[in-house]
Amino acid sequence: MRDVRVATVQFQHEPGDKSYNLGRVRHFVSEAAESRVEIIAFPEMCLTGYWHVRKLTREGVEALAERVPDGPSTQELLRLSCDHSMTIGAGLIERGDDGKLYNAYVVAMPDGRWALHRKLHAFEGPFISSGDTYTVFDTPQGCRVGVLICYDNNIIENGRATALLGAEILLAPHQTGGTNSVSPHGMKPVDPAIWARRKKDPAACEAEICGPKGRGWLMRWLPSRAHDNGMFLLFSNGIGLDDDEIRTGNAMVLDPYGEIIAESRAASDAMVVVDLDASLLEMSSGRRWLRARRPELYGSLAVPTGKEQDTRRVRFGE
Repeated sequence: MRDVRVATVQFQHEPGDKSYNLGRVRHFVSEAAESRVEIIAFPEMCLTGYWHVRKLTREGVEALAERVPDGPSTQELLRLSCDHSMTIGAGLIERGDDGKLYNAYVVAMPDGRWALHRKLHAFEGPFISSGDTYTVFDTPQGCRVGVLICYDNNIIENGRATALLGAEILLAPHQTGGTNSVSPHGMKPVDPAIWARRKKDPAACEAEICGPKGRGWLMRWLPSRAHDNGMFLLFSNGIGLDDDEIRTGNAMVLDPYGEIIAESRAASDAMVVVDLDASLLEMSSGRRWLRARRPELYGSLAVPTGKEQDTRRVRFGE
């Protein structure tokens, strides 16, 4: 890997309005190009909208879904990527060749190549299927990049598997913060009244999005994914009203030691830009620990315990 300038974005999407949402992507790509950004990450399902999808009929979800790479959204991402010599990642709903619908993340590259990750732990309604493949690829910028979408990052094995496939940078698109976790000490909803008063009382709003319902929750585990696996991590997220929940933003970039090197605490659409120092990778703790692994001891990790459940059941306590 060489040094590379990256950006990660938080923005409030409009549910079902792909034209508006693509407009926000164009805006931030143009702004990033002025700063000579080479890789940019947008949030999970930011092109189609996210939380409202769980309430849609099968026909409603299919109406939002697109083929990859032939669909209009991917084609627009590829055009933007070529025009700005930038690798661009953004989330949508994919209509697969197998007839299934996926929460997917497209990464368009300026040489015309593209990569696709299907969320491994999907729970966005009964019509969204989970993927079954890790996604790691080389970019024209001389970096090896992996993708894990939202809940994928909660399962520590996914981060390790992605690192073992050689990922140096992990794109981690989310729609999180302000969710009503079934865990007594997990995330809880952000008060919509506080969000509505964010311009009049910004301190109260920042306390919500940066406290235990947002950034504080992320800090319990997200830095570990970067640190333990020796990867840079680009966290992108929604911000603001998402159906009946408030997303908390907190767009950030972490280095291979799990240190935050750039972040946003804005209660609005925002982008952070930072240069990644590739020299940090080789001797980072996680990279060194990977070399000390003893795979012959880990067979039990691939043996079912009998306690495994569908992600929807775990997520909602069903």
